[in-house]
Amino acid sequence: MSETPKSKGPKKAPGAALAATPVLLRVKGLSGRKPTRFRFLPDINVRRAIAKDLNLIDLPILEMTGEIRPEGRGDFRLEARLKAHAIQACSVTLAPVPARVEETVLRRYLAEFEFPSEDDVEMAEDETTDPLPEVIDLSLVAAEALALALPLYPRAEGAALGAQVFAPPGAEPLTDEALKPFAGLASLAKALKKGPE
Repeated sequence: MSETPKSKGPKKAPGAALAATPVLLRVKGLSGRKPTRFRFLPDINVRRAIAKDLNLIDLPILEMTGEIRPEGRGDFRLEARLKAHAIQACSVTLAPVPARVEETVLRRYLAEFEFPSEDDVEMAEDETTDPLPEVIDLSLVAAEALALALPLYPRAEGAALGAQVFAPPGAEPLTDEALKPFAGLASLAKALKKGPE
């Protein structure tokens, strides 16, 4: 009599183990020997909160997938791929401007981090290095990376800045043309060629 094979249960889809990664990862819970893989896929409430913080009209898609691995003595390195679809307001017309982002995210968390002195602040170039926190907030990492990747002054198609004219009451306004270098010299040269009237 043959035995019926025991069911092994439903097969898990690839990446299913990463789908439930919490937003906050306690550093004490991270492995000191092998990488901790994660997939940050925030729900609509988290995306709305990030969109509000970054002054976005909407953030329909945000995903960050990567790993945190031990490095050196007590240090950790986060490497991830950020994908996002954001809607920004045009800096001229406030019309919606879509933006797609695909960026590599790198953060190094050092157990013995030394804050630069006032003299060294301008010389510090590595913006990816931070002191090792008790908790790594994936939403904060994703929001910072997204903020750096988005256009600073988004423009809708066809939007253009008009000429800006500023003057106190009763004074002749200064135009962009008048403020250009040597603009006044050109009119002076013309007057000298004509001679006294």
